[in-house]
Formats: sequence, C-alpha cells, structure tokens
Amino acid sequence: MIRLPEPKYDSDVSLEEILVRRRSIRDYTHEPLTLEEVSQLLWAGQGITSDWGGRTTPSAGALYPLELYVIVGDVKNLAAGLYKYKPERHELVMVLEGDTRSRLADAALGQSPVKHGAVDIVLTSVNHRTTRKYGDRGIKYVLIEIGHAAQNICLQAIAMELGSVMIGAFHDEEVSSLLKLPKEEAPLYIIPIGRQ
Repeated sequence: MIRLPEPKYDSDVSLEEILVRRRSIRDYTHEPLTLEEVSQLLWAGQGITSDWGGRTTPSAGALYPLELYVIVGDVKNLAAGLYKYKPERHELVMVLEGDTRSRLADAALGQSPVKHGAVDIVLTSVNHRTTRKYGDRGIKYVLIEIGHAAQNICLQAIAMELGSVMIGAFHDEEVSSLLKLPKEEAPLYIIPIGRQ
C-alpha cells in the first residue's frame, strides 16, 4: 500500500477559467509527474469528501460503482506499474509491476496519447452495485457517474497545468485482461495525462 499525499482543497485558478481552458490535449513532454499531482487527480475523480464517505462525484444511491486504476509510466518517486486507487484511505495498491502504457495503447487502437502520457487513469465500473437497487435503469446512472468522474479528473488536470484527453475507443477484453479485472468489472474510460 502506498499512502498518497493529502490533496489540496483550494487553488489560485477559478472554476470559470478552468472551464474556458478545457481542451483535449494529446501531446505531452517527457517530464514526469509528481506523486502529489497523481494524488490530486485521483482524489478529484473519486476522493472522499465527507465523514460518511461521500465523494467528489455524485452517485445514485451513494452506491459508488466506479473504480480507478492508474498505469504509471513516469512519476517521480513511484515505480512504474499498474495501481488501484483506494479512496477510503487515499492510497494506491500495486496490481502489476512495470510500465504497461504500450500494451494499453495497443488495446486502445494504437492511440499515441495512451502510450506517451506520464500516466493513464482507467475508470471502470461494477454495474451490479447500482443495478441491484435500480435494475436496468442503474446502467444509465453508472454512465452518468462516469462522466462526472472523468470531467473532474480533466478539470483538475487543467488546474494543475497538465494535459489530458478522454479515450473511449478500446478493446474491452484486452483492457480488462491487462488490468486483471474480475468478470463483473468493466473498463469505461482511459484518461492519459502528461505535461504540455
């Protein structure tokens, strides 16, 4: 387990400025990210914001079907590998050692941002957490929630002067295999992030 640095709860940049600057950035420098930046990005996507476990994104019935993984290629003081984010303790758990960005890029139809971002955040869902309460309607709620989480991550990246792009085109089975996902968990989004 890797305990992440405490996230920051304020910024010198207004939300309005961040919205104006929001763009998909597909080209990155080779400068590494910091552990503090990775911490902040993951917190923006699914971080705990209340004593009872509420998070940075709304969730139907507070059932939280989303999971976040980060494929680390170039982060100071963090070994390359695949990690799962545990929001309850704001920590990372290593799933697989080594840089697998190229393999993820292959699964994502060869899209270069996936290979060249310092990290790739992969958002997955465990749909039954929501459908057991809401039935088939729960699938729509999960898709709404993934949009909230992905936008939070990308807006946070902009606030930190990082580039990001949302990737939805990939082979589900290949990404699931790479991430070693259990059969009830499905990949929905890949977000490469790097310095501009």
